[in-house]
Amino acid sequence: MTEVQELHAETIAESHPHRDVQVQDGAYLLELSLDWMVLRASENVHHLLGESHVTLIDEPLGRFVHSQALHDLRNLFSRLSGTTGIGRAYAVRLTNDPDLFDIAFQLSDGRVLLEAVPTTGSFGEAFGTVGGLIAGLANSRGQALLDAGARRMRALTGYDRVTLICGDDRAESSRGAFAEPCDLSAEIPAIVADTERSGVSIFPRDEDTSVADALMRLLDSGAPPSAGVRAAMRVPFSVDGLTGEFRCESRTPREPGFELHAAAELFAQLFAMRLEIDHLKNG
Repeated sequence: MTEVQELHAETIAESHPHRDVQVQDGAYLLELSLDWMVLRASENVHHLLGESHVTLIDEPLGRFVHSQALHDLRNLFSRLSGTTGIGRAYAVRLTNDPDLFDIAFQLSDGRVLLEAVPTTGSFGEAFGTVGGLIAGLANSRGQALLDAGARRMRALTGYDRVTLICGDDRAESSRGAFAEPCDLSAEIPAIVADTERSGVSIFPRDEDTSVADALMRLLDSGAPPSAGVRAAMRVPFSVDGLTGEFRCESRTPREPGFELHAAAELFAQLFAMRLEIDHLKNG
């Protein structure tokens, strides 16, 4: 878990110690042991693996996915082991079903959190724009740098409003007026595809899971953000003690995309480095 994730988790845990843990409809979650035994599964996982969530529990994941997919995912896991980041694989065919899925891994308390969504098929388009967007910040300073960062994050993600907060500093870029300001106190997962879609429970349901642990997942089903917002994406950043967050919001639903989120994370970290340089020059 990164430093900014740990701080976020501590804040959440203090105010909401426990709740029914759910994943967003249209996304899938597996909690695996380090030897890839299925410990928990979202109750919609039959759409992903063709097997009931009950059948999967305490069985090796290799029983339910193609050997090549398992090999590739385990290689990804081996590179992720010992780090605090998120591993991602795109356009993975897990079973005989022709549908492809994007996969995200995180390590949490000795478990592997595997999340899957239908692949977006963008294959690097978002990543290809990050360098140019960061280069455009070279001559910006102070508040102008914050404003430019918010504008460029909105250009990258295509959301209707992006709010940037870093300490006491704030900037916003918006396409048209919203009913109310962005509620940065609302605790949301990294990606909210549609606030009006119901969540899917995780099986077994009786495990004592804190809300802080749940929100480390990318697609946990949380409370809706600001009024009039149907989709959101939260992108925190941290570099040498400088921490902040981009909150991206859309008036319409957005399909969850791990590749876009990864590109937004990259932009946020590069922006944080640029912001740190600006603080050093003007501090």
